[in-house]
Amino acid sequence: MATVAGVAVEPGHWIGGERVGAADAFEDVSPIGERPLAEIARGGPDAVDAAVTAARAAFPAWSRTSREERARLLHAIADGVDKRVEELAQVETADNGALIRSHRRGVMPRVAHNFRFFADWLLKLGHEDFDTRGHANHVSWDPAGVCALITPWNAPLMLATWKIAPALAAGNTVVLKPAEWTPLTASLLADITAEAGLPDGVFNVVQGYGAEVGGPLTAHPDVKRISFTGSVPTAKAIAAAAAPNLTPLSLELGGKSPLLVFADVDLDLAADLAVEQYDNAGQVCLAATRLLVESSVVGEFTERFLAKAAALRQGDPRDEATDIGPQIHRRHLERIDGFVRRAKDAGARALLGGGPNEELGGLYYRPTLLTGAPDGAEILTEEVFGPVLTLQTFDSEEQAIAIANGTRFGLAATLATGDPERARRVTAQLVAGTVWVNCFFVRDLRAPFGGARESGMGREGGDWSFDFYCDVKNTVTAPWAR
Repeated sequence: MATVAGVAVEPGHWIGGERVGAADAFEDVSPIGERPLAEIARGGPDAVDAAVTAARAAFPAWSRTSREERARLLHAIADGVDKRVEELAQVETADNGALIRSHRRGVMPRVAHNFRFFADWLLKLGHEDFDTRGHANHVSWDPAGVCALITPWNAPLMLATWKIAPALAAGNTVVLKPAEWTPLTASLLADITAEAGLPDGVFNVVQGYGAEVGGPLTAHPDVKRISFTGSVPTAKAIAAAAAPNLTPLSLELGGKSPLLVFADVDLDLAADLAVEQYDNAGQVCLAATRLLVESSVVGEFTERFLAKAAALRQGDPRDEATDIGPQIHRRHLERIDGFVRRAKDAGARALLGGGPNEELGGLYYRPTLLTGAPDGAEILTEEVFGPVLTLQTFDSEEQAIAIANGTRFGLAATLATGDPERARRVTAQLVAGTVWVNCFFVRDLRAPFGGARESGMGREGGDWSFDFYCDVKNTVTAPWAR
């Protein structure tokens, strides 16, 4: 048993309703001071097979459990999360370095909401019967089976439960592989599901490295659905592993999203939206890291942006006053700095930041704004996943749209304009799964979520989640003889 931020956390896997140890372990290190937190069970093919076997054994009974009972249990899990918001917030802040105030006020309440939303959506899921030449058509959603869920480190519990909740609501059983850099709140969630009365084997957690756990999990013939959030290279490896079994995939991948700022917008609003892209130390897949500003207002916009960015406070994420915490890992900080150094070598200039925060040391990287990068430069086309924004200009709608769509990604886009007609014209032409107009990060679980191009495949949210996690069936019945 490990103690993290005063909270007891089990380091073992959770398989078939029991804690399972391992012969090997890996060290979980906090981004705050790079201090060790726990020795975590290191899984491999045997642990994966045990978890999938437990999930498969639990599936028949769980899939036949009534919608009402499944919904009740998901609400009970949400109640358990609500009771432990502070513990979950403290542990996740220690584990991934995100702001304690965000975890307390937004992230952990959202975790509970994920379970409540899909529990309630399940109870109203349906399609009107319809007639075909006197034949009755009835659409139903049949549980698919064992679901493999592989989740990232930037919002570990929230993004995991965004997958777990609909998979369980649909009547599936789950094997979760949390990111090895942030495994702790997944372990706490296992405790919460057990306390809520979820049957053994319905929810399982196997911890470990991608190649050792993710590989055999995604290739397992008894896995019927795979949902993954992470990088494009890993997604390609998962797709290759899933191909022999034709296992359906839902992939939410990287982004290089634009923020288009037109001269007709309130520039204070636009600058606020731009500064918001530093949220979670820039470790947000949806972040609009490319600032595209109309040439006639770029000077005024930049002045306002720099003034607002200068007010951000970087430091210990456990302090409620902190705005930007550390990067997740030493390796990741060095990756971010490599992008910035190469960009400067290629001619870009730093208007803000441009390197690690020497005053704080550790894993703190200064909020950075780069300008002057040549067209097609790496810094303009590849995902950095850190507090690094770039500034480009445009002179027309057509040019703005061309620059915005000029990457291999298509996860999200943000548009700042005072003209509703322009908003309609431009959003219709942006390649993105989500477009925000004069706002950012407004998310509703009723909406479809996913990416275009190399930002992923498939959509989840509302009915789209159940469409993925189920086999959707149509039953056609001829008229009965009277």
